[in-house]
Amino acid sequence: MFTASVCGAVVFPGLFYIFRKLLKSNFDHWSDADVVSVSERLVSAVHASLATAAGVTVATSCRDVMTDSHWLTNAFVWFGAPYMAYDIYAMYLSHYLTQRVKGNTSRHSLQTVKAFLTKDWMLVLHHLVLLLIFMPITLFFRRGLGDFFIGCLFGTELSTPFISIGRILIQRGQAESRLYRVNGVFALLSFFTCRILVFPYMYWMYGRQFGVPLHRVAFHLPLHCNLGNLLILAPQLYWFTLLLRKAGRLYHRQRRGNTDTPKTD
Repeated sequence: MFTASVCGAVVFPGLFYIFRKLLKSNFDHWSDADVVSVSERLVSAVHASLATAAGVTVATSCRDVMTDSHWLTNAFVWFGAPYMAYDIYAMYLSHYLTQRVKGNTSRHSLQTVKAFLTKDWMLVLHHLVLLLIFMPITLFFRRGLGDFFIGCLFGTELSTPFISIGRILIQRGQAESRLYRVNGVFALLSFFTCRILVFPYMYWMYGRQFGVPLHRVAFHLPLHCNLGNLLILAPQLYWFTLLLRKAGRLYHRQRRGNTDTPKTD
């Protein structure tokens, strides 16, 4: 499994480097901030696609939601762990270069790091929790149980490529395009389905196997399992609220634009 972790440590920073080189050579009018930001989001989309594929493979192979196991579960955790550390660095670098373009900073400093952590504290905390808490639990403390649920949690990444594409379109000034609107619909639907509805779905699958009604499943599970799910679900609800607000602002802005457009015969 150490080999899988080494592969992850090579693949994700390597993709980041390759995307930066390709974008810089093909879009020489882009700033370093644009190149790094788009590269970081492309790597994020790749990681999310791989996680989703691994999750579907694991979840569909487990008939017993508690005892069935799949080798890909632990392998992908080892492979994906370096991504969490890399992505914190990539997000910081994108923040630093953006601030430099705006003239807010000229060099790396503790103030720059503090500003980054203040702005993206929830994403950084999310990455650190996955890396420092849920990774050890998955690999060492669950005694080989619950691969089905780990697979479902891998599948929560399905919405990430759409979110990444949306951010790239905004950065490229295409927030009013039809592609952005269509992509936004897919982002909302996939986020709600795979990051929120997946939790009642996992509880329902557990209840179906053990003959427990859905509303009683939480009382049949250990407290730490419910707390862990709640810890993962809470930021998803917050981010979904932000997506809904953004979609609402876009809808009202377009309605105003249509209203202000004069009719012609």
